[in-house]
Amino acid sequence: MTVPFGGTPPESPVPDVGIPERLARRMSMPEQYEYLRTRFSRRRALVSAGAVAGGLLTGCSGGSSPGARTSPSPASSASAVRGSAVPPFGRHLAFGAEPMTQMRISWQVPVAVRAPYVRIGLRPDDLGRRIPAEVRALHTPGVSGVRLALDQFYVHAALDRLTPDTTYYYGVGHDGFDPASAAHRSTISRFRTAPTTPKAFTFTAFGDQGVGDAAAANDRLMLDQDPAFHLHAGDLCYADGTGHGKRTDGYDPATWDLFLKQNEQVARVVPWMVTTGNHDMEAWYSPDGYGGQLARWSLPDSGFDPRSTPGAYSFTYGNVGVVALDANDVSYEIRANLGHSDGRQTAWLDQTLGALRAAAHIDFVVVFFHHCAYSTSAHASDGGVRKAWVPLFDRHRVDLVINGHNHVYERTDAIRGAAVGRAVPIGGTVDPARDGIVYVTAGGGGRDLYGFQPGAKESYEGHERRHRAVDSMVWATASGQTKNETADWSRVRYRGFSLLKVEAESGAHPRLTVSALARGGERVDHFEVKRGS
Repeated sequence: MTVPFGGTPPESPVPDVGIPERLARRMSMPEQYEYLRTRFSRRRALVSAGAVAGGLLTGCSGGSSPGARTSPSPASSASAVRGSAVPPFGRHLAFGAEPMTQMRISWQVPVAVRAPYVRIGLRPDDLGRRIPAEVRALHTPGVSGVRLALDQFYVHAALDRLTPDTTYYYGVGHDGFDPASAAHRSTISRFRTAPTTPKAFTFTAFGDQGVGDAAAANDRLMLDQDPAFHLHAGDLCYADGTGHGKRTDGYDPATWDLFLKQNEQVARVVPWMVTTGNHDMEAWYSPDGYGGQLARWSLPDSGFDPRSTPGAYSFTYGNVGVVALDANDVSYEIRANLGHSDGRQTAWLDQTLGALRAAAHIDFVVVFFHHCAYSTSAHASDGGVRKAWVPLFDRHRVDLVINGHNHVYERTDAIRGAAVGRAVPIGGTVDPARDGIVYVTAGGGGRDLYGFQPGAKESYEGHERRHRAVDSMVWATASGQTKNETADWSRVRYRGFSLLKVEAESGAHPRLTVSALARGGERVDHFEVKRGS
């Protein structure tokens, strides 16, 4: 079925439109957009980056006024082309609430399709199980500040009752496009469910990725680590270029098509666990800005309200409990959604951390979200995060906190009660129950890099400086006021694209080995988290 994320069908379709193939081959993506906009200036051209890449462009008209939200007619869109000519793209995985038995498979199609589905099996040549999928249609209106009016079609399938610790092969399709056929067998991919018994595994993390060469290079580096899953700490593709969560931000929805195609190489085999950054609040789809996220992603429904706050959820993998948070709810810096959950997210966080810490099979609790509790880069530290959540992290002895927002790599000493509990030099070891929590800013995912506050020089593995306090600031009040502070907790600072790699071990002496890898794979930081050390 097709689920509209934006209103009613347009009044009438128009014939297919497009760019002649000989021109499309010579045009860049922006040039193709401009060609369509000029040629069809009297009607709304619906362009998909995926369709452009495949040589397929469709168009329709609608009588929408500025600000009106409409959704294309599934029947007219689906009948415009044959299903065999509509290749799926942008596949991305995510765990369900129970990673041992649940996986969510999502992808995109350039036009609406009939009867989408997933085929899965234990061998790539035997995809005998067929699971229906749903289409979520997302319409971006052609209003001031939006680069391109665009209809996008995201497809989602929920896979439940899987066998733990098992590799499955899958293909995505619809009427006219069968991934099990000889013509499309090259599109088959795979995933692996979580084990029932904890064993050693690796996961990766970063935030602030965007689209470009550096972002794609980080994807390739990620694949080299063979992670069980990836944590994305928000600010995903930057379709919203300003990040204030307002309709005045400036917006290009086609950036999402490019982003999903870019990341497909890794997200089709590695569960891609995202949360919500300030650039992910897209005000064109819903009052809270999360309509786009709900259309594009199928995330665990283990949070306090998956429909209102999709970026808040939890899951466990092996001996690690992971909690995702939506920091827009508490941020003092960017206040578009400040107080969004009316305290419900923080209450849920308290309960969730308590349950994870009490679970006998969980050795480590990792929390990730976007805005930084501690950073000396351009956005510095967010006092709203510190006030709402840091006391809970201390109370429940969280083992590792991962943030984005600042486009650098930065890592603190162990912090407890807003003070350094233990110095953690490069190669050092920390026991969170005794020493405090290490906070990592992993914002070097691919977007343009930042610097640090004046006087806060780079200091990283192989280029270490003598440790000293640096001057920084914090967003101190709910009205957005700042105050200066002296940061004696900033231990490692690296201004470069990077990826966080975490290796988890269980058994008699469980530990997390945390490493930061630069774009070329060289290590710029490492430390260990041990409990009871």
